[in-house]
Amino acid sequence: MCPAHSAPPPHPNPVQIRFSPEVRRALNARAAIVALESSVLAQGLPIPGNRTAARRMEQAVRQAGAVPAIVAVVAGQVTVGLLPDEEERLLAREGVRKVAARDLPTCVAQGADGATTVSAAIAIAHLAGIRVFATGGIGGVHRGAPFDESADITALGCTPIIVVCAGAKSILDLPATLERLETHGVTVIGYRTNDFPGFFTESSGLAVPVRSDSEGEIVASFNAAQALQLRGATLVVQPPPAEHALDASLVEAEIEAAVERAAREGVTGAAVTPFLLGEVERGTGGRSLGANLALLEANAALAGRLAVELSGSARR
Repeated sequence: MCPAHSAPPPHPNPVQIRFSPEVRRALNARAAIVALESSVLAQGLPIPGNRTAARRMEQAVRQAGAVPAIVAVVAGQVTVGLLPDEEERLLAREGVRKVAARDLPTCVAQGADGATTVSAAIAIAHLAGIRVFATGGIGGVHRGAPFDESADITALGCTPIIVVCAGAKSILDLPATLERLETHGVTVIGYRTNDFPGFFTESSGLAVPVRSDSEGEIVASFNAAQALQLRGATLVVQPPPAEHALDASLVEAEIEAAVERAAREGVTGAAVTPFLLGEVERGTGGRSLGANLALLEANAALAGRLAVELSGSARR
């Protein structure tokens, strides 16, 4: 867990964030904004499902009364809010790197295109002054490899931001992931649920530390954390929509088979997550993709409502 501390002095050569005109106007007006992950669009979902996800997430944020802002690196430029042609480049994914927090400096220095994971996206969002972020599922501790832990965990422990998700990806070791979130001081709140979701499933069989049934209460908790100068994120978890949630035993069987195949084929590193998700999609006859799209949309909608509530609380 990162200790409470004051902000560091300004760097003599700060990275310049480029904002879309819409996001810039929203920032100037102190309006509600939701940052959105881009790696799920460039690496996590197949084409054309990624385009569907982007459209549904952005629309859900707008319907909640907030401004959506996809976070990415465009030709070495840290960018918050993509222009239409930039979003098309991202969705086409040709030459687009998967960028975690550690990869941001080299992506910028080499003038590359990069799709940001949770760890990179929340670092950029926080630097930009955006306090709400939505994704599908966070990274965590990998099954059978406790030393293999996503950078998302560390980043969540050091970035004061609200993150909305459907728990951690079900391909991970969820009990270990929940324990590591506690170690890093991440506040975990179940939105209208007592269970830690299993990403594709409504429950992982694990309990959340605390439940909240209102956006106002979640925002009040986040504001209290800021007043206490705590550096960890507020992780808001909600299950996928019930009509799209999958049976837990089916998902677990497909994941175990996918993990075994990944080991046989020597799949390692950053390639593991998309490989496993692809295998589960095939094993469930595409139903896991439908669940993924639905939970991304639902998370974006909740994030939009939280951003509106947070913006209103700041004015009050």
